[in-house]
Amino acid sequence: MKHDKLSLIGVRILELRKAKKLSLRELAKRSGLSAGLLSKIENFRTVPSLSVLVEIATSLEVDVSVLVKNITGEAAAPYLLVRAHEGRPEPRDDSKGLLYNFLLSQDLLNYSLRVNEVIISPHTYRKPLSTNALELVYGLEGTVRYGFKDEEVAVGPGDTLYFDGIVAHSVRNDTELPARLLKVYLLRHTD
Repeated sequence: MKHDKLSLIGVRILELRKAKKLSLRELAKRSGLSAGLLSKIENFRTVPSLSVLVEIATSLEVDVSVLVKNITGEAAAPYLLVRAHEGRPEPRDDSKGLLYNFLLSQDLLNYSLRVNEVIISPHTYRKPLSTNALELVYGLEGTVRYGFKDEEVAVGPGDTLYFDGIVAHSVRNDTELPARLLKVYLLRHTD
């Protein structure tokens, strides 16, 4: 299965940072970027602009071409098909207890489409965080509670939740069983 642009860039930055034994804070200090922005890039929550990529590459002491090499991949087919069990796990440092299984990605005009299966472990709470994406959540198994400011919304099997990820949101599974969601992100391109 072809890697998507967003995950390749994030994975390359994470790998280079760890190879150079730099913490997120150290890279932030070197680059003049916030640790939060760097975390969002490494965890596939935002698409970096060219100027941000240049700052990161400079701080990692590599040419920006190293971060974007071969991201265009082969010519696109007229459809995207992901067979059962073809997804790949995506480690995310900012979401302990949540397993993201990457399914597909596609660039659109001002957005990148990204689809994940997410498994939320029993008794998991992920603190509120924001993304640079419109998010659609579809409940597959179990019940997950999304927190928005002072309100929590339960999402169960067959339920659909749509929201702007710019609003900080928490994720909670208070049950004894894992929950499973289908998540669709429309990540805004940043300049």
